[in-house]
Formats: sequence, structure tokens, C-alpha cells
Amino acid sequence: MNLSSLLLARAAKGRPVRVALIGAGKFGSMVLSQAQKIDGLHMVAVADLNVGKAREAMARVGWPSERYAAKSAGEAVRTGTTFVTDDVKAMLACDDIECVIEATGHPIAGTRHALWSIDANKHVVMVNVEADVMVGPLLAEKARARGLIYSMAYGDQPALICELVDWVRACGFELTSAGKGMNFEPRYRYSTPDTVWSFFGWTEEEVAKGDFNPKMYNSFTDGTKAAIEMAAVANGTGLDCPDNGLAFPPAGLHDLAKVFRPASDGGRMDRSGLVDIAASQEPDGREVINNIRYGVFVTFKAHNEYTRACFKQYGLLTDPSGWYASMWRPFHIIGLETSVSVLSAVLRGEATGSSKEFRGDAVATAKKDMQPGEMLDGEGGYAVWANAIPAARSLELRALPIGLAHNVRLKRPIRKDQIVSFDDVELVNDLDVVAVRQEMEDRFRPGQMAAE
Repeated sequence: MNLSSLLLARAAKGRPVRVALIGAGKFGSMVLSQAQKIDGLHMVAVADLNVGKAREAMARVGWPSERYAAKSAGEAVRTGTTFVTDDVKAMLACDDIECVIEATGHPIAGTRHALWSIDANKHVVMVNVEADVMVGPLLAEKARARGLIYSMAYGDQPALICELVDWVRACGFELTSAGKGMNFEPRYRYSTPDTVWSFFGWTEEEVAKGDFNPKMYNSFTDGTKAAIEMAAVANGTGLDCPDNGLAFPPAGLHDLAKVFRPASDGGRMDRSGLVDIAASQEPDGREVINNIRYGVFVTFKAHNEYTRACFKQYGLLTDPSGWYASMWRPFHIIGLETSVSVLSAVLRGEATGSSKEFRGDAVATAKKDMQPGEMLDGEGGYAVWANAIPAARSLELRALPIGLAHNVRLKRPIRKDQIVSFDDVELVNDLDVVAVRQEMEDRFRPGQMAAE
């Protein structure tokens, strides 16, 4: 609650918080929109493979062209302007940059960028949940070893869920479950980039007028993004993924505590301590009343009759028994809020959520029957969707994380809804990142860290 005052105090000493952004897409554009209005925050550099696109993004969100005309990061530091580049390593060579926001959304590139940033002695705000769920615990450990912060991005749902989980525990309640709202129906599961727009109700003409990425939208539609984010939440909070993956039970605001309590007490959860999704659609397509499609939530339990009575006295939304209650945030505005993570890392030395252990995994699962020689095309594509399962089960199955399912050839037949294993594919590219994943699995094998 004092980040802005801490920032102003530093700025008054002539020491602005100096930041770099990798990736000028939608999330990056939202970061840039706010960064220009935060006194004491200096966006030293913006890196993107397409420099023209990055400049267009800055113009679109209102940056005057003279504000991003610097010829180098060093010049940007001296003049208080911004350097736009396609050379991430050159940008990271600037010692004045304290924190890097990785917002590419590409798991392979994001892993490399995080490692390079840590090697360059910079805090990392990892917008790239795709990379975080694949190797985040190891990246966080490498950052800690150098006295750096590796953080989830505030404004994105995993960090906001971690904040609510922390609130529950700091208050002494029993944490029952955590998750987010989402528009989902069972028929969405096998959506492809060719069919995704029909689920949004958009015409071909409307799509043609916008800058829409069908694979990105499809990763939300088929449940892949939900699996990625919920597995990341499990890794950051110590909660677990359901044994067979997310169930997406429909639930509105007034039913959260009733639905997201253990089945033994009348709820829909197999047990206490799980993550899941509150679907905003019924299986038949009807919209759930008072849904939290854009929000996040936790459910928790009173530990005695006194606290239970207080729940009622102070108007909490509870289950019929009064023992379980819910807390929620109705919205998330992603990049518009991410400066909170940057300032928390630099000024407080604290992450706004961070992967601490390997408890959940987002694994590639077949959308259709496939034969040897066919290619997997990653999240949001035609071939696979991601299932969020416990890390222990993932390791037992030698499951292929969704982040490594890009441009990979099958060498064995796969049935629809089968989890793809490392043994089913030929891994010939990006072997450096494959090695990082293997190191993470070996280092954070469930039960191993506790034993150490």
C-alpha cells in the first residue's frame, strides 16, 4: 500500500526505477500505456522481433515519437527516453536496467530471455505464464541464488489469485480452493483456429477488421490457457491440480462457496486444497447468472463456531452451512497493473507471486487421433490442448509439457484425449530449453525438495 510513495522518494533522489520490456503485443502495449504516466518509472528499452510493430504500439498508446527515438539504451538512460530494438542481449547489457518484463507469450523464447536477464543481474517479471509453468520453479531458484526477484505479473490472473491465497492464510482461515472465472463449455475443448471465431459469435468481416491472433484466442477457448494458469497457481501456492484435470464447474458469485468446497461437504471438489475454474457458461450454453468470467476467487472455511458466526454477521457470501465463504476480485486488467510487480520487485524485494515448487503441470493432450509423422502445433492449435494435472502424475507419465509441443513430430500413434509423452515425439529443436525443463524436473521432483 505504499509503492507509489516509495517510488516518489526514489525519484526525488534522481534514481528512477529503470525497466525494460520484451514483447510489444497486447500485454506489452498495455504496460506501455501506463508506464508513460508513472512518475519515477523509466522504460529504458522495448525489445521486439519486429521493431516497426513496437514503434506502432508505442504510438498507438500515446507516446510522442521523440520519447522513443534513442539510438541505444545508454542514450535512453541519459536522456530519459526509450530505446526500441530487436536485440535482447544488447539491451540486457545496459547495467542501469533493474527489471525486465518478459511479455512475449512464447515459452521457448521466454525461458531464454529469463535466463539471460538473471545472468545480467536483473529482476524478472514473467508475464509469460507459458514459460513459467514449464520451468518457473527453476528460474525462481536461479534468481534467488543471485539475490534477484522472479515474479508473476500483477494484473494477470495467477498473481491476483496468489494475492488472495496469501490473504486467506494471513487471516488464519482454512484455504479450500482457488481459481478464476472463464467462458467455457465442454464443446469448446476441440476448437481449432478455423472454428474459434464462431464461439465468440464474430463474423468473418468483423475478424478481418481486427488484429486478432486465432491461435491465441483458441488457447483461451479450448481450455489450454486455463490449464497453464492454474498449474502455475498450484506451483506458486502449494495447492494441487485435480487428478484428472480441471472440471470447469459452472458457478456464479453467490455459489462459489457452495461449489468450490469438498464433495464430502456437498461441493464439487474431490477434496480441499485444489485449483479449478468457475465456468461462466452452463454445459448447454446458458450464461451463469452473476458469473465472474473476468475475475478470480478463493474459498475458505471457518475454524470454529465464533468465526462462522462472524461470517454471517459481516455479510460474507457463504455456502448453506455457513462454514465456507468466498472472496473474489471481479476483474483483471493485465498489463495496466503490471507496474505493481515491477515496483514490488525493485523497491520491496518481493514477488507478486512466484513458482516455489513443482506441484502442477500443463501437459499436451491430443485433440484427435494422430499418426506417426504428424506434427504438434502447440497451444491454441489443431493438434493438442493442455490438461492441468498434478506434477507427480505428469512425471509418472513422462508427459510432454504444452510449452514443448511446438513444431514437434510424432513417432508413435496417439488417440484422442491421450496425454502425449516425451516417448511419443521426436525432440530435435530447442534442446537447450528441453535441458532446462529436464533440470527443473530433476531438481523439483515432488517430495524431493521437502526431503532436502
